[in-house]
Amino acid sequence: MRTLKSSTEEGRIVSASKRVEAHIRKAIYAGKLLPRQRIIEEDLARELSVSRGPVREALLRLERDGLVVTTSRRGTFIRDISLSEIRVIFRMRAKLEGLCVRYMRENPAIQPSELLNQALKKLKLAVSKNSEELFFKADMELHQKIWKAANQPLLYRTLNLVMNPYIFIIARSYSSRIPLANRRDNHEQYVRMMLKSPLDKIEEEVERYFGKLYLLTFDQSYPFPHFAEDHWTENLEDAF
Repeated sequence: MRTLKSSTEEGRIVSASKRVEAHIRKAIYAGKLLPRQRIIEEDLARELSVSRGPVREALLRLERDGLVVTTSRRGTFIRDISLSEIRVIFRMRAKLEGLCVRYMRENPAIQPSELLNQALKKLKLAVSKNSEELFFKADMELHQKIWKAANQPLLYRTLNLVMNPYIFIIARSYSSRIPLANRRDNHEQYVRMMLKSPLDKIEEEVERYFGKLYLLTFDQSYPFPHFAEDHWTENLEDAF
């Protein structure tokens, strides 16, 4: 009986830690938690009605996945990403997505124009509703459709790892300074380029597009100059 009880308790702890992890991930992906915000374990445990053990386990997994970072004597913070890291990520993404576009165009089971124009409709709808959230989701969906249509599982997995939702969140924080209508126009140009460029030039054209997009989107200003305090987080810029 003692073994059974121990197993049951262990299962409850695992379940609680997964709930905490899902809660933090959702807050990060929704933009409610911003880079360099501090997570206060005690307050989070109180809010979710769990002990601090499951909170610590959840934070360990999130740190393993690169979403948070723990610093000695200062606590756990939402991970920040430098512009130099973003630059590398953009270059990787451009090369990998260029391959995906080529494979998508070569895939006889795919009708690229139909696939991409459906995704564009969602972007246009988001603009008509002036919704950053809808635009963000439609943007992610457009690119993920391209990756999936390539029918190259290794490329798909790699791009999902490189461009995880958190990276999209960071990019959105910068690009939100550009009007939604302008961003829609950029996507329409991208789709036209993907459909009309000669196949032997398509990878080069995709890289050129992302190079221009990087210059348009990013500069040296930090995208989160002010932090909105939450009831279980604390802003601590001096920790960095």
